[in-house]
Amino acid sequence: MVDPATTPLGKMLLDEITPVMMVLRTPLVEESCLKNGLSLLQMLTPFSNFNNIDVPVRTSSDQPYRLQKFKLRLFYESDIRQPNLKVAKERLKQVITQAGDKDLSELCSDPPQLSNVVSSSESENLPSWFQFFNKELIHTVSFSDHETFDHPVACLLVVSSTDEQPINRFVDLFNTNKLPSLLNDGAMDPNILKLCLLVHDNQDGSSENAAKILTEMRSTFGSNECHLLCINSSQDGQDNPWDPYQPDTSPSQHLGCFLNIDDFNEMKDLMQELSSKHIIPYMEQKIRVLNQQVSATRKGFRNQIKNLWWRKGKEDTFDSPTGSMYTFSSIESQIRILGDYAFMLRDYELALTNYRLISTDYKLDKAWKRYAGVQEMMGLTYFMLDQSRKEAEYCMENAFSTYLKTGSSGQQNATRCGLWWVEMLKARDQCKEAATVYFRICGEEPLYSAVMLEQASYCYLLSKPPMLHKYGFHLILSGDRYKKCHQIKHAIRTYRSATSVYRGTTWGHIKDHIHFHIGQWYAFLGMYDVAVAHMLEVLACSNESKTTQEVFLRDFLEIVQKTGKTFEVLKLQLPVINISSLKVIFEDHRTYASPSAASVKESLWYSLEEDITPLLSTTRSNWLELQSKVIPKKYKESNICVAGEAVKVDIEFKNPLQIPISISSVALICELSAKSDEIESDNADSNSSTSELRNDVKSQKLTSTKDGSSDVSSFTLSEIDILIGGGETIMVQLMVTPKVEGILNIVGVRWKLSGSVVGLYKFEFHLVKKKIARGRRKANYSPDNDLKFIVIKSLPKLEGIIHSLPERAYTGHLRQLVLELRNQSEFPVKNLKMKISQPRFLSVGMHDELDTKFPTCLEKRTNSQLSGADGNCNRMPQAVFLFPEDISIHGETPLSWPLWLHAAVPGNISLYITIYYEMGDTSSIIKYRTLRMHYNLQVLPSLNVSFQISPCPSRLKHFLVHLDVMNQTISESFQIHRLSTVGHQWEISLLQPFDTIFPLQFLYAGQALSCFFMLKNCGEESISSDKISSPSPILGNDASLQGSSDTLFDISGSPLADFHHCERLQQRVSPQDDPNAVDFILISRSPKSDTVSGISDPQYIYSHHACHCSTSGTGPITWLIDGPRTMHHNFSASFCEIDLRMTVYNSSDAAVFIRVNTYDSPSSNGQSSDATTLLTAVPTVNQSGWNEVPVLNDIKVTSQVLGIQVGKSSLSLESVSPFIWSGSSTTSVQLGPMSTAEIPMKVCIFSPGAYNLSNYALNWNLVAVNSDGNENATRQSSGTGHGYPYHLTVLQSS
Repeated sequence: MVDPATTPLGKMLLDEITPVMMVLRTPLVEESCLKNGLSLLQMLTPFSNFNNIDVPVRTSSDQPYRLQKFKLRLFYESDIRQPNLKVAKERLKQVITQAGDKDLSELCSDPPQLSNVVSSSESENLPSWFQFFNKELIHTVSFSDHETFDHPVACLLVVSSTDEQPINRFVDLFNTNKLPSLLNDGAMDPNILKLCLLVHDNQDGSSENAAKILTEMRSTFGSNECHLLCINSSQDGQDNPWDPYQPDTSPSQHLGCFLNIDDFNEMKDLMQELSSKHIIPYMEQKIRVLNQQVSATRKGFRNQIKNLWWRKGKEDTFDSPTGSMYTFSSIESQIRILGDYAFMLRDYELALTNYRLISTDYKLDKAWKRYAGVQEMMGLTYFMLDQSRKEAEYCMENAFSTYLKTGSSGQQNATRCGLWWVEMLKARDQCKEAATVYFRICGEEPLYSAVMLEQASYCYLLSKPPMLHKYGFHLILSGDRYKKCHQIKHAIRTYRSATSVYRGTTWGHIKDHIHFHIGQWYAFLGMYDVAVAHMLEVLACSNESKTTQEVFLRDFLEIVQKTGKTFEVLKLQLPVINISSLKVIFEDHRTYASPSAASVKESLWYSLEEDITPLLSTTRSNWLELQSKVIPKKYKESNICVAGEAVKVDIEFKNPLQIPISISSVALICELSAKSDEIESDNADSNSSTSELRNDVKSQKLTSTKDGSSDVSSFTLSEIDILIGGGETIMVQLMVTPKVEGILNIVGVRWKLSGSVVGLYKFEFHLVKKKIARGRRKANYSPDNDLKFIVIKSLPKLEGIIHSLPERAYTGHLRQLVLELRNQSEFPVKNLKMKISQPRFLSVGMHDELDTKFPTCLEKRTNSQLSGADGNCNRMPQAVFLFPEDISIHGETPLSWPLWLHAAVPGNISLYITIYYEMGDTSSIIKYRTLRMHYNLQVLPSLNVSFQISPCPSRLKHFLVHLDVMNQTISESFQIHRLSTVGHQWEISLLQPFDTIFPLQFLYAGQALSCFFMLKNCGEESISSDKISSPSPILGNDASLQGSSDTLFDISGSPLADFHHCERLQQRVSPQDDPNAVDFILISRSPKSDTVSGISDPQYIYSHHACHCSTSGTGPITWLIDGPRTMHHNFSASFCEIDLRMTVYNSSDAAVFIRVNTYDSPSSNGQSSDATTLLTAVPTVNQSGWNEVPVLNDIKVTSQVLGIQVGKSSLSLESVSPFIWSGSSTTSVQLGPMSTAEIPMKVCIFSPGAYNLSNYALNWNLVAVNSDGNENATRQSSGTGHGYPYHLTVLQSS
């Protein structure tokens, strides 16, 4: 550790605990001194501090030491008293107020950065007035009766040479009743050293009279105690070093104007002589005398026992906080004087010994204030000796606590003790502990607490490592107390220092608290500009309560109104700009019919348009390479926009507060440079271009008003007003419409908050999302070009809308729409093409369909009408639709074209339509443009339609169709109109009248319907897969479900044929189509009717398509056995032979090898005995279909031929079969594709009965021929079909 005397505490002790000399003077002395603007004390004080007095000192030991630094404190007799507490507080308040006024200039500067604060030294961080305030605070407890280092050591009597009877004046000065109360009350020894000083003013005459008086003085008072001082020797008022001591009360008076260098030297010599030859020797002598007395009465074992015995009787005395029973002559006071004198003369060992001795006495006497004072001095002595830090801190802690225990009388002493204790800890780098002591010093006085808390904060800053959060927190506590004491400037200073701590942190509440109060306090001082700057920091206080947010915003607006001007704030925090949401929408060769179309990804439009737009160049140059002479080089990678067409910017405004805010005059900030200027200055300095920043406002509509006024602005801006609710986020679309060619640059956005503050936000270009053309940017592309546009001359622009397109529809809904295209330009557009992303839902009609009312256009036509409409079926769905070449759109005449909507499947469907068109003006830079349209359609479930097809067992090429219809809606009803099959080969009919099956006209919500149809395959030709996918005309057959007179719809014409073709492609389950599959179209209507006529609205037509419904069952082979069902035969003559015929049909497109095996034994084919005589079979209850006919054993048939009774057979059925298949047991045949063959069969019946002739099996092998027609290289599939039930009844003939 460094020398304690060089530390701040050591220096403070050498200044504050030094000998005091009381000065008594006559009025004439003070009058002579005041000629220089100085009192006598002010004149002598600068010469009473010696840095190198070099005086030998010998106290209690025989070994002398030399005293180098010495200070003598001078006080008038009227000042040697305990200060008035109220006056002292007022003085301290004045010190603080003056310090705040001096730092006013710093309030306008920016607060320092935290890194600079941390790296600065203590002297740079601490306010300079802290040290002066601490000294003034220590002086409030001067001249206490329990301490002696403030008691005068000597008395200086000063008389002027012009006083009458100077000798008598010396005697009168000390005998006056104006002496300090400490002398009169017995607390101070009146027998102190007395020194006489005669002051001569050289302006009053020569010093001869003064010399005579001095001689008389020495003869009266002694030669060593009398001195002469001559002043005011200068006559011309020359410059001198007294200016730094100029008091505040006389700023215009020149200090020491009549004092010359001789006067200075004389005063210096006088004070040094008084100190070295009088004060110090007197104190040495006093110490030696007192030390001998104390040693004789208190030191030694005998004296200690005696003292303890004598004090034993005082244990029952009451506590005496001040210890007023001690006088200057008591042994306790003498020991205290001895210790204080030794401390002031730097004999710390002797001082510590006596402090320890007297400490016990005060503690036993319960004189707590005196005990605390001794403990305080012991701690300071330990510090100056640089010994036992623990003991020093213990003594200071003990003293501090004891002072507080004495009550209000010891509060000021506790404060002084705490200040010394703090300096002791700081000298030992214990800043954290020092801050704790500062916090303990804070009493009930808020102003003192503010200063102490601020000093504590700097202790946390100076600790190792710095405790920044505690530093900032204590600064805020200090500022809060400053505000309560109306010290606004100090409150601002502490809060400003705290802002550096919390800048960049997430401590939102404390940051809002700091900036809000700083703003209020600046406004209180009238510094509105700075107040607004701080209030801006708390506008976006999303973490605060709703009430707090209202207060913040209200006070902010009030401060702004007081300024009387409009503030423009860059990056105003209210509302919050979501820069990541920024999206720029502009139209070059791509135009958009709606905002939703502009929000679609560019890749989707690119994939849709690649078939209709000209191929872009594959080189690295952009598509405007041919126009390189028109566009400056530095804008080759810029975007293109068209004069007269708006560039739109979408950006989100978010209100972070819980209260609504009003935003007005929201507009873009743009610059537009003329085209000629840009080309001429392409290689020149960029500052030479003429740009303008305009805020011309236009109504936010798609069409601007043309009033013919002389509007010479280069562009117009949209301006909107919005009200954003609490926590609400609003997407705002702003527009700028350039009027002339040139370079357009979108700089940012501006708005006005509550009509008072203008917010400005400059866009950061690298964060901007925009609709860009396909292709890769060059390597040297600059992100600054994202919001920079080349404005070219006006072009024709196609506008489109689809009329009657619903937002919601039910599945199967078929509707006619109208596409309307307009071109407002006088230049025409031509060569129109259109492509639709979802041809399954949207199809292009023919122009003549607009002349036919819906649904008349869907009805079946006559043969002459059909022949003219065949071309309508030859269009490929999903292909590019070419408008007639003679169509040209311009002016006020729109183009209308029919479209068809079919809600194929339920779900949320997005429809994308792009229309390509070319410019009629060949001089345009852009040769073609595209119109992009986007619509969303919600399709809800309506009818759930399912089909089940099974072969008819009684007819060849006939099938039973089971139709199930379920209404899946909640409240809608449907009328089933017609079921149609697609293709010439199919015929369909109802098995029974529909009214019998379903008497209700409508299928209501939640109801189901089941009915059966007979499906007949009338054709022999096959339909290959390539034919299925071809756009050939689709013909079919209908089955009316509402009567024969109902309207028939043409499924072979547009749009039903187009949509059915799309459904076949969508419902295709395998690349190879099944030639035996059948397609169904179910037509239904909605029962919405006219309330007057009751006629159904024909607009609601629904078509449901079921494609690729297979009729093959388990295989491609179907067969039928044909023959008699009942016969009579005379079994007495012979057995019965019956001829049967099996017809086999191959429905596949490949040859089939067929083998028919018959089985005589009931179990020879591995099946159950179904081929035996049905002797015991009983029909199952509720069983539908074919039933076996039982033959009762008790029925008796009489044969007329044999005359025998036919009854129970005498042979066992297990050994004799009642019938056998005759002829070949195995028959093979090869059947060609889609062909029929007949196989003869014969059966022999041996007895009458009912028989099921199903004991046969049909094995087939399917051979697919390869492309070369070679049947050896085949891929075979095979199967086995078991015999169908064939019931034959044979009766005995009569």
